[in-house]
Amino acid sequence: MKQYIGLLLKGMGMGAANVVPGVSGGTIALITGIFEKLIDSIKSFNLTALNLLLHGKFRQFASHVNLNFLLAVFAGVFVSIVSIARVFGYLLEHHPVHIMAFFFGLILASIYYVGKTIDQWKLPVMVSFIAGTIVAVMLSILDPAQENSSIWYLFICGIVATCSMILPGLSGSFVLILMGNYQLVMIDAVNAMNLKILLPVIVGAAAGLLLFSNLLSWLYKKYRNITIALLTGFILGSLGIIWPWKTEIPAKNELGEILTKNGETIIEGYQWFFPQQLNYEVLFAVVFMLMGILVIWATETLATQKNAKH
Repeated sequence: MKQYIGLLLKGMGMGAANVVPGVSGGTIALITGIFEKLIDSIKSFNLTALNLLLHGKFRQFASHVNLNFLLAVFAGVFVSIVSIARVFGYLLEHHPVHIMAFFFGLILASIYYVGKTIDQWKLPVMVSFIAGTIVAVMLSILDPAQENSSIWYLFICGIVATCSMILPGLSGSFVLILMGNYQLVMIDAVNAMNLKILLPVIVGAAAGLLLFSNLLSWLYKKYRNITIALLTGFILGSLGIIWPWKTEIPAKNELGEILTKNGETIIEGYQWFFPQQLNYEVLFAVVFMLMGILVIWATETLATQKNAKH
């Protein structure tokens, strides 16, 4: 029972992270140690699973796809979205610097602890880390592409967006903005239930999730150190997006109109700065940043003690 409560809490962390721009559920999954098991479970939805399901072998199906694990994690994601995520949404609206400072500390500390799991820092591992960092930084500063409603491009959008959602350090929504189709897919098509737009994206998302989870799982097992280094680089490169002190750049359409979703402005990028003076807001932000670091330290300490007992 304790195991499932722990998975529920980790799922809640993943759900809450999705509210914060630049933080992905994959980052929290990697930090909390369920990333590999998560992608292995997702990749298990294959022809074998379908065959078991069609023949009514539900117990074998549940065991094959690790259903109890997935249910516990995604139940946590759901609970978080309808509860904790709302609180984070409020904090982002009214105290953005403090909540971003907390997550900045959280992610900053996680870079050290995730990177520490790498056994040997050989040249290929270092190159992988640098490459991951550069890719994430480039994604955060790229100008968005133009909107494209062709079926194949929508299919590719689905693949890329869903892959970025499970990749630590990359936000699926942010990638859709960079590809120029956030307004088309997430706002216009969703609100109008335009299946002509949504179906290619959904098919691409499903295909991307299954194929990419298989690839990522294979890489994780075959080239563990290189893969972890790449993911750690992704996380490091995404730190700029969650830097507490920045000015938001609103996304605009071809007519220069600011894009919004549910009354909220869609952000396509940021201009970063350092606070010019030391005041209470800055001091509180530093405290929240330290709290984020402390949370990761406490989590890792408890996990180490638990493993030592076993």
